[in-house]
Amino acid sequence: MFDIRAIRDNPDLFIRAWNRRKEGLGSESVERILELDKAWREATTAKQDAESARNANSKLIGQAKAKKDEAEAARLMALVADAKTTMEQAGEAEDKARKALDDLLMGLPNLPLDEVPEGSDEHGNIEKSKWGEPKLINDPKDHADLGEALKGQGGFSLMDFEAAARMSGARFVALRGKLTRLERALANFMLDLQTTEHGYEEMSVPLLVRDQALMGTGQLPKFEQDLFSTWLPPQVQMVDLDHEWEAINSLGDQLDKEAAPLIEKLSAAFDGKGPGAILPSEYAEDWLRFVKVVDLKAGATSRLKSLLVEYEEVVSGLSSDRYLIPTAEVPLTNLVREQILDAAQLPLRFTAHTPCFRSEAGSAGRDTKGMIRQHQFNKVELVSIVANEEEGLAELERMTGCAEEVLKRLELPFRRMLLCTGDMGAGARKTYDLEVWLPSQNTYREISSCSYCGDFQARRMDARYRPEPKAKPEYVHTLNGSGLAVGRTLVAVLENYQNADGSITVPKALVPYMGGIDRIA
Repeated sequence: MFDIRAIRDNPDLFIRAWNRRKEGLGSESVERILELDKAWREATTAKQDAESARNANSKLIGQAKAKKDEAEAARLMALVADAKTTMEQAGEAEDKARKALDDLLMGLPNLPLDEVPEGSDEHGNIEKSKWGEPKLINDPKDHADLGEALKGQGGFSLMDFEAAARMSGARFVALRGKLTRLERALANFMLDLQTTEHGYEEMSVPLLVRDQALMGTGQLPKFEQDLFSTWLPPQVQMVDLDHEWEAINSLGDQLDKEAAPLIEKLSAAFDGKGPGAILPSEYAEDWLRFVKVVDLKAGATSRLKSLLVEYEEVVSGLSSDRYLIPTAEVPLTNLVREQILDAAQLPLRFTAHTPCFRSEAGSAGRDTKGMIRQHQFNKVELVSIVANEEEGLAELERMTGCAEEVLKRLELPFRRMLLCTGDMGAGARKTYDLEVWLPSQNTYREISSCSYCGDFQARRMDARYRPEPKAKPEYVHTLNGSGLAVGRTLVAVLENYQNADGSITVPKALVPYMGGIDRIA
């Protein structure tokens, strides 16, 4: 998250930085942060004072009784009782303020560096460099048309969107034959380049991670709608809830709007079934949602509270609460989670080729044709762990250069863009995007994003290092980037290497990885 002491000491720095992200974000957030911080500290002080009073008076009670001064002992016992009440009340206030403060800080984006241009969207990005000249292709076809026209066994398309849609729906693709081999060749070429020439260590990492890992890298809590989660529904025992439903309905406006529509559906599921029966599996997810949204302190009966709390415990024990990774940045960066490294171990550089899974929430209507925006895609990820900002900014230039080298060797024209404050990812302090030329669109499209995150992720993961032996640990700084998105690179190769007859020339760098095949037809 963020250092609360730094916000207290220099609130204007945070106000200005967050306002550069979004107008008013810093002003509103810092005011609320300081308000919650004050409430938390006051409650903490009140609890500590009451605890001290309790301890002091508890000792005096024994002395009073030894002197047979029952009146004084009774007075002191009353003071101890009052102190215990104050401790409980102050403790509740302390926990409430701390949770609200933590939730607020966890949802705020990183502070952009001063050198990052201010802007609200991609129109505020700045072109920093350009490499290669786009080829002159008469009436270029897009990759989807090219891929579907190429045929494999049985006359099926080598890029088959219809077959994928029949089994998985929209935004999926099934590749066949030589296009599958070309995709594999691209991934192997990228991995070999990054591991043998650029010093990255190849990793094989989990594709399923807990929510804490996504909290660490910043996808949670704010961007959960972009993720695919897995959940193993436990068996839910039936209970007689006739009077419980009445209690629930009596909550009225206190019920979350999301809970109300579930009541009628769940009432039908429970109706007429005796205690101990198993809730039909099709209702299990509705029951879990209901558990999460009902406010247990809003006046429900004690029996209902007990049932809901009990079920939450069952769910937390039996459900996975795991997510498919949206990028290998998540498991690679979390390799140093809750670790204290030695300075001599830094920098660390990791790479992995993995499938990535994204719901593409908010992308309705965008790039609906082809492979540009898929729910599942392959990517070679780069992650670096360094000691400080100076090293981090130097590493950002190095990492971006490593990604650029892939495009150079494939002879694909591209440009480097410095992202503005409004287009940069929430976890980044500075980001370069690499955009590759797509002839069918007559424009450059993103193929890699390389970001310096400072200690933003390290604080959330508690990842630290010792600058010197026995020195106080400090937070590491993290970077991540695509080296590259394999699917989009395949798109770029198909479009930039297309021939008039619909065949595809294989880039020279990939011919060894294709077993000598230099043309796909």
